[in-house]
Amino acid sequence: MRTHNLGYPRIGNHRELKKAEEAYWSGKTALNDLVQTAKEIRRHNWELQKNAGIDLIPCNDFSYYDQTLDMSLLFGAIPDRFHGLMQQKQLCDIDLLFAMARGYQKDEHDITAMEMTKWFDTNYHYIVPEFKANQKFSLYSKKPLNEFIEAKSIVENPKVVLLGPISYLLLGKEKEEGFHRLDLLSNLLPAYLELLKVLDENNAHYIQLDEPCLSLNLTDKERAAFTKTYQTIHAKFPHLHIILASYFECYGDNLSTVLELPIQTLHLDLVRCPAQLDDILATNIKDKKLNLSLGIVDGRNIWKNDFEHSLTFIDKAKAVIGEERILVGPSCSLLHSPCDLDLEKESTSLTADIKQWLAFAKQKIDEIATLKALATGSKDAPILEKFEANKLAISNKKTSSLIHNPAVKERIKAIDASFSTRKNPFEKRRKVQENILKLPLFPTTTIGSFPQTKEIRNWRSQYKKHEITSELYDLLLKSETEKTIKWQETIGLDVLVHGEFERNDMVEYFGEQLSGFAFTQNGWVQSYGSRCVKPPIVFGDVYRPNPMTVYWSSYAQSLTKKWVKGMLTGPVTILQWSFVRNDQPRSETCNQIALAIRDEVSDLEKAGIKVIQIDEPAIREGLPLRKENWATYLQWAVNAFKISASSVEDATQIHTHMCYSEFNDIIDSIAAMDADVITIECSRSQMELLDAFADFNYPNEIGPGVYDIHSPRVPSEEEMVDLLKKAQKVIPTENLWVNPDCGLKTRKWDETKKALIEMVQAARLMRTQVPIEANI
Repeated sequence: MRTHNLGYPRIGNHRELKKAEEAYWSGKTALNDLVQTAKEIRRHNWELQKNAGIDLIPCNDFSYYDQTLDMSLLFGAIPDRFHGLMQQKQLCDIDLLFAMARGYQKDEHDITAMEMTKWFDTNYHYIVPEFKANQKFSLYSKKPLNEFIEAKSIVENPKVVLLGPISYLLLGKEKEEGFHRLDLLSNLLPAYLELLKVLDENNAHYIQLDEPCLSLNLTDKERAAFTKTYQTIHAKFPHLHIILASYFECYGDNLSTVLELPIQTLHLDLVRCPAQLDDILATNIKDKKLNLSLGIVDGRNIWKNDFEHSLTFIDKAKAVIGEERILVGPSCSLLHSPCDLDLEKESTSLTADIKQWLAFAKQKIDEIATLKALATGSKDAPILEKFEANKLAISNKKTSSLIHNPAVKERIKAIDASFSTRKNPFEKRRKVQENILKLPLFPTTTIGSFPQTKEIRNWRSQYKKHEITSELYDLLLKSETEKTIKWQETIGLDVLVHGEFERNDMVEYFGEQLSGFAFTQNGWVQSYGSRCVKPPIVFGDVYRPNPMTVYWSSYAQSLTKKWVKGMLTGPVTILQWSFVRNDQPRSETCNQIALAIRDEVSDLEKAGIKVIQIDEPAIREGLPLRKENWATYLQWAVNAFKISASSVEDATQIHTHMCYSEFNDIIDSIAAMDADVITIECSRSQMELLDAFADFNYPNEIGPGVYDIHSPRVPSEEEMVDLLKKAQKVIPTENLWVNPDCGLKTRKWDETKKALIEMVQAARLMRTQVPIEANI
């Protein structure tokens, strides 16, 4: 029996990569400083896993930005708009990678970034590959080889991790008509074979090919592509040990195809799909040479592994195929886990009782090694002590009084249809809202947050450390809020926001004020690029002890005669972007959060807030990967949003926001949410996402984002007008709002001000081009 890991967090224990990247982007440090930080992170990760006793340690799981973008650069799938930077040798590989991810606006260049979207049902974002007809591929960089050689100086048998060719193509997007991206396989496969040849010549023996698209519903053509690809790889390199890894779901109806592939090891995510082990063991696998990788340590959540439960899976597999054909590992890459629980100090939030139930990436590595030792009959005292401590922690969690609140459970039982129904349909509400709000055509707004400057972050840090009083902190935030309200008035925005300067994160801020949540000091995970988030931990029943946002929304509204949006995060997003308890259905936890948000919405309305935004950027993200499971999820997710939003009168306008999602397949469910206004990310896709709303004849109002806030480049008025005209072709003019793609928290004030001034001017220009009768 052997142990392995599918991938390790690359941000560093203290977010060293984030800090090094942002220092480099701002010109404060040199490229060599960034490269050295990356080397130190990789070395630390490899040595940690080596010292823990992991047999096969991954390399090439590191990325400066995103592993999918790495593959586009590796194989030269670089969009034409960046070719000028390549031909003139203006950028090294790392800078070209950053330009593709973030856009490039310097000297005579003004190049838009590549599209970004969610990695399956996680809060990690990847950069979407762009393909054109007859796309050519060739080895453009040596990153996998370089990191393998680097790893080999530290560990004995580094395992090279690559995104597999089929998933790479399927995760991309055609940028021309007349072909399907899978048609490019015959062009791509030779480049993959060339890469494997280079790795083979340098004595790389273990290759992990990640094919997460095998967790999706695939067509016969797509399954045939897997067969062709892996037969070709095996024919060329029969001696390479290919570990095929899919995760986040079952193989489902792809299983029969997968079991016939000429690979050496098949990885199973037994956290998300425990039943598939029985399905596989019931086949003729005993007579095959196939090894099984048992993904029994949860790579996506922070709860301590239940050793007794996990050992039952190992014992089942041992009984059929023998222990020598078993690998023990995490369910997926530990990219989605915080780095190290040892960095967490006990606090009023993260008590000793709660901390004993947790395991971060470092602890998960130890769990993998311990499970192997237990499964192979180790009698070592330290191993047996870990087993006993594990049983005690699991038992304590099941019986803890911290988790269960009878009043919350009773309130959940009382939910009926009235909780999720507005008093009147949208068309009636719209007339009431028009009379009260009196907004122009193409009303302008932002999504909520404004830049969180270094000064603001310092104030928050000083306040938490008790270095400044609550009174001074309050005054400082009020001053920042007042300046932001006045600036929005000055440039002519129609619906204002207070800027959210009091908030650390759109989920963490609410979790801190809800019972049933715990928080870490260093539990960071990567969301995209240098962006890291620190998800709260939902450990028990959730309720709202006190109002959470009324104070700041009311203060901001008192500063202006324009309408100020109340800003809330929706129940599905709070659920998705937290580490959620695993002892009850997610739907029940979501309804608990929905009732808490409902209480907040009611209090905002009572305080005179007429526009309330309940953000749900994660509702598409939470969609199950296999379509047969969609209906159940969508029913409870949409209903949870409606529970949170439906207590208000017709005059109160409910907004929601969603970003970086494909809506085509669930547009009817988006409409069923019945928000008066929905704002969505559209600029990177050049308004392509609006097609779903147009084809469906979406009835409510919509704000397609007209500029990309994840890029530092400032778009022009003309650029935004062009996008609005594209939107106007598919959405009625009277239904269109004008806004950025997302919140502006991570941007700097200079670029934010320039972009929003351009945006307001674009909206004004659009109003002048609408026939007079349309304004009546």
